[in-house]
Amino acid sequence: MEKIWEIVRKEWSEVFKNRLVLGSVIVMPLIFTLLPLGILYSMQGSADVEMAEAAADMPEHFQAVCEGLSALACSQYFILLQFLSLFLLMPTIIPVTIASYSIVGEKNTHTLEPVLATPITTLELLMGKALAGVIPALSITWLSYGIFVAGTAILAVDDGIFRAVLSPVWLLSIFGIGALLSVAGVSLSIMISSRVNDPRAAEQLSSLVVIPLIAIFMGQAMGLIQFDLGLVIWTTIGMIVLDTVLLYFAIQLFQRETILTRWK
Repeated sequence: MEKIWEIVRKEWSEVFKNRLVLGSVIVMPLIFTLLPLGILYSMQGSADVEMAEAAADMPEHFQAVCEGLSALACSQYFILLQFLSLFLLMPTIIPVTIASYSIVGEKNTHTLEPVLATPITTLELLMGKALAGVIPALSITWLSYGIFVAGTAILAVDDGIFRAVLSPVWLLSIFGIGALLSVAGVSLSIMISSRVNDPRAAEQLSSLVVIPLIAIFMGQAMGLIQFDLGLVIWTTIGMIVLDTVLLYFAIQLFQRETILTRWK
């Protein structure tokens, strides 16, 4: 573990000098956290009649979730639920930005070859690079979620909304699926970064990992996808399998001998 943490510290000392990385770690979570809270605040003065009409237009499966809540409270929770997928974007985008630079960036600066010449295994090296992206991503995501929950407790018109954002669906999504998505994003970034020569190309290709999440966001907003406990559990199981496969291929595609002998 000592070698792995040395890699982690080395990565952090280099990538956080990049303003783009700092921006993705700070600005994006700030926007994703404050935006739903701002909408929640703006809805406080809405008329019950207006909210009742809005609640009537919601998907049928969601109206069942709102049973026992007022029209305004139901509308508030419906809006908040749309932002759940945004909280899953954070642990995916942030490590992609870090990991996509981690290999190809060092290729251009010729700082990776000395590391590969040391008695460190490929698994230890890639674990260090993966953790360097996953740890800050999950830390800022969970901190943002904590701020979001605290803001919801203050701004929500009903205690039921506060309990809803602490339900198993939210908790398993944020702490389970979010962590697994972060690992998947890092694995894909390492695979791409191992094969391309330009850090910008690596980042652009790696960012394609967010397309399925955007599709989920759109499907949820249109009522085509229901974020319930069953979907979250099956998604968690699927992500565990996917992460295992991606990590395996990431290790196989990273050929240290080629890096040492052919990178110029």
